[in-house]
Amino acid sequence: MPPRPNIRHVVFFSAKDKVDLPRIIDGLSLLADIPHSEVFEVRQNTRDDALSSEVDVVVYAEFASNEALSAYKAHPLYLKAIDIVRPLRDLRIAADF
Repeated sequence: MPPRPNIRHVVFFSAKDKVDLPRIIDGLSLLADIPHSEVFEVRQNTRDDALSSEVDVVVYAEFASNEALSAYKAHPLYLKAIDIVRPLRDLRIAADF
């Protein structure tokens, strides 16, 4: 079994307007080009859970270290993604574990 990553980074987003979901997903997908993550995914919520409908999009990434996560957040593409997504999103909840 391969070793598990040290840091998992999960961010939940909701759109102010659902029509903007493709733009949000495209903006967040820029983050895949940042070289510091071991695993990176952007997925639209399937809404299979009848008890929760707040989340529209999830970003999931794995990092080998806190330093790799910090380098990811300092990358120019990270800032570009923020500039695209921030005006379109409502909820943003992040967790690192």
